[in-house]
Order: sequence, then C-alpha cells, then structure tokens
Amino acid sequence: MSRQNAALVETLLQGEAVLALTLTDDADDPVLEPGVGETPLWPSVCVTALFAGDSELDALYQKLSLVPGIDRPQQVSFRKFEDRQWQREWLDRFKPMQFGSNLWIVPGEQEVPPGAGAVDVLRLDPGLAFGTGTHPTTRLCLQWIDGYDFEARTVVDYGCGSGVLGIAAAIKGAAVVVCVDNDPQALVSTMENAIRNGVTNRIQVMSPEEYEALSADVVLANILAGPLIELAPVLVASLGKHASLVMSGVLDEQADEVTAAYEPVLQGITRATDDGWVRLHGNRRQT
Repeated sequence: MSRQNAALVETLLQGEAVLALTLTDDADDPVLEPGVGETPLWPSVCVTALFAGDSELDALYQKLSLVPGIDRPQQVSFRKFEDRQWQREWLDRFKPMQFGSNLWIVPGEQEVPPGAGAVDVLRLDPGLAFGTGTHPTTRLCLQWIDGYDFEARTVVDYGCGSGVLGIAAAIKGAAVVVCVDNDPQALVSTMENAIRNGVTNRIQVMSPEEYEALSADVVLANILAGPLIELAPVLVASLGKHASLVMSGVLDEQADEVTAAYEPVLQGITRATDDGWVRLHGNRRQT
C-alpha cells in the first residue's frame, strides 16, 4: 500500500490491542541510514501487526475498510500462529559465528563449538538485532579486526551502532576504545554490550558533538558511502602516525568515490568484498 495509507493503517491499529506493529518495504526501495528521530517510509509499504489469538477478526476487517483503496482479499490477510517460545525461536536462528581465524560472536549463554580451541569470544544479547555480525559490512570489518594486533592500541569506532567492532577491538587487547554515534540508543546498547563482555574500563561512548579528534592507532567506520565522504576531515584528524583506517558500508559502485576522498592521506588502500559490499583499508601516509 502507499505510504499515506500505511500511516493511516498504523494509526487505526494502534487503537486496538496490538502486540507488535512493523512497517517494511513492500517493493525494493531501501531507506538507508535515516537521521535520528526520523521515520521515513518507502513508496510502497507492508504493515504487519501481531494480535492475541482471540482477537475478533471481523472487527479488524471493518476498521481496515476505512482505509481508502484497500482491497480486502488482496491486501489484507490473517495468519494464526501456534504459541511458541519466541526467544528460543530467535536463538535457534542466531548461532555462534566465526570471523577470521580466532574471533567469535556468541549469543546469550551459548558456547563456541567443541574443538574451536582458545578463541576470542564476543557475547551479544540475542535481542540486539542491529550489529550482530550477520551483515556483510560487519563481517568484513570483524574479519579485519581478527587479523590485527590491538595490544595496547587506541581505537575509534565511529558510527558504533551496538558497539560490536569497538568491543571486538577491546577483547583483542585494545587499551582505549572510543565509540561514537549520533543515536543515543546506540550508545546505550554499546555500554550494555561492554558490560556483558567485561570491557567497560576500556570503552568510552559519546555523541559526535562530544567527540574531539585524538591520535588513534585504528579508526573503524562502518557507516555508508555518503557519510564516509562527508566525515573525511573528522576521521583523518583522528589518525595517528601510520594509523589504520578501516571503512565499510560501501557498495561496489561507490568504492572508487570513497577511495578518492581518502587517497591524499592514505597509502596502500586495499579492498575486500562480500555480497556487493566493500571494505576499504589504508594506512596514514608517512610525512
């Protein structure tokens, strides 16, 4: 349905005993990285609502018939689910994941598979879906992190999300990790995950307004191509002598433009790809 009708459906259903309400893209028009507090909708939207099993369907049909242009058989459908342990369902799909040779992300109270040996384990709350390592850009960054010696290093994780990259660096031995994000909820999630992994003494969280560039050994920025280009002065100012800059959130066709924005200050820029996404890595030029 149209975004206007989706907004009306959302308003109508919120007056019912709805347990959950989700709006998703109904075509192929992704909305990438909206601003904090913004809730942009796609041109065509699918609205999914969860109700108790004893809800009166005829009453819901009648309410939805108030929405202009809704065709009940084609655009409105109901499906009944048997009662389940939904957290168990999630855990059954979110399994321990390996990145590189030695780094693992493990949900909840699960353990790494037998025979994995002595490994670096990052534990995440299974309810934190954003930044769990399942997206190609996060995978690419975690693979790089696994192969780097972070012992006693200073790290900046710019656009930290759930803090996965910065916390992984701390687990690998980083002495100081500064996590920056413009979303206050991301900073809360980062600290919760830092507590879960016992690295709060090495993690600092702050907004971009609070952040002041420091001389870091590694800067991690898993965001998007546009912000990476706009943030080039900030990220470059944070690079210490010979420091590494690792960037992702870049599509194949955007890699040249992002590379061009950083070539004046980075040498030896390399690329790694995963399902159409690119990770760029380079070291600050020697002066």
